[in-house]
Amino acid sequence: MKPQSQRFVSRITRDTLALILAGGRGSRLKQLTQWRAKPAVPFGGKFRIIDFPLSNCINSGIRQVGVLTQYKSHSLIQHIQRGWGFLRGEFGEFVELLPAQQRIETSWYEGTADAVYQNLDIIRDHDPGYVLILAGDHIYKMDYGDMIAHHVESGADMTVGCLEVDLETARSFGVMAVDEAGRIREFAEKPQQPRGIPDQPDRALASMGIYVFSTRFLFDQLTRDANTPGSSHDFGKDIIPAVIESHQVIAYPFRDVQTGSQAYWRDVGTIDSYWQANLELIGVTPELNLYDMDWPIWTYQEQLPPAKFVFDDDHRRGMAVDSMVSGGCIISGALIRHSLLFSNVVVHSYSTITDSVILPDVEIGRNCRIHKAVIDKGCRIPEGMVIGEDPVADARRFHVSEGGVTVVTPEMLGAVERHVG
Repeated sequence: MKPQSQRFVSRITRDTLALILAGGRGSRLKQLTQWRAKPAVPFGGKFRIIDFPLSNCINSGIRQVGVLTQYKSHSLIQHIQRGWGFLRGEFGEFVELLPAQQRIETSWYEGTADAVYQNLDIIRDHDPGYVLILAGDHIYKMDYGDMIAHHVESGADMTVGCLEVDLETARSFGVMAVDEAGRIREFAEKPQQPRGIPDQPDRALASMGIYVFSTRFLFDQLTRDANTPGSSHDFGKDIIPAVIESHQVIAYPFRDVQTGSQAYWRDVGTIDSYWQANLELIGVTPELNLYDMDWPIWTYQEQLPPAKFVFDDDHRRGMAVDSMVSGGCIISGALIRHSLLFSNVVVHSYSTITDSVILPDVEIGRNCRIHKAVIDKGCRIPEGMVIGEDPVADARRFHVSEGGVTVVTPEMLGAVERHVG
């Protein structure tokens, strides 16, 4: 029975086009998105956020993917071109970049639904049986084949991926109420008073921003929405509320296949959540296992030498404890504790780094102390600088989040030039 199920999922995934919405500004990430789109923000030591939905597609057997870009997309486009060009076009496989280009209107993408609508001619050319709409700015591992199979088996016109979240968190999401068959009966976008789940009144069913459409139905709804005066052209605000009464719109709970519990999913849309999600990876058994060879996360990374730790004197010992250190790093007589270092980070003697996330190509001078910080790509931390110990002093020079995380960018350090995204 299991092989038959796998073959069924394989057939429908091959007939699915995935569209990743990767044009978001990501303003809540503050200066980390000053020069890059949110999906291009580095994550997890060697990846970018966009690598997670892209890897989910490849691991799910979906080999036809379009990435819709808009806001400050240069580094995102460069990353995809370098790291995701291994699919074979002659076999009908591709990761295709779809920048905002005013194909239909004289405006840029005005909403999630409008972004897809402006590319309907491209979707028609690919002629998929199903269209999978994904957000490009979340961290998770998910087999989309199971969701698409559920969509087909239930006879749905549209299927919405959903999570169980607490009521406070639900205020930032689309919240739905479903009947016993899983059909969505009510949907409210970012409600102030979210409706709880009947048997769990302190929890709500929230949309993940993941949708499966039967292609003909998607075309009809996007065309109707485009011709609706006053629409914001958004899937959550406009498309779903307009179709839940008249069509079969099904909720698909995102659960761990083995335990049946809520699966790992993170919205890293704020400085605090970004910092926390990165440092969670350092744990002994983190919820997100980057070492899972059955579900690898693919990316582009330049060829680099191994990380190096030098000097072994009592007061000058290069070492890292409870940390992740990427290729190309040199820890020269410095102490790294409970921190995550991306590629090509150099830390000079007598410096200490604790509870921090250091992005690629950073150099930290001698006698520095860095605590609870995110240091952006390309920073040069001068000798003797202290970050993260005095929030008032840090706020005068850098950005300090509500949770007390200090963000440092090259511009804050007086850099005139910086690395590309």
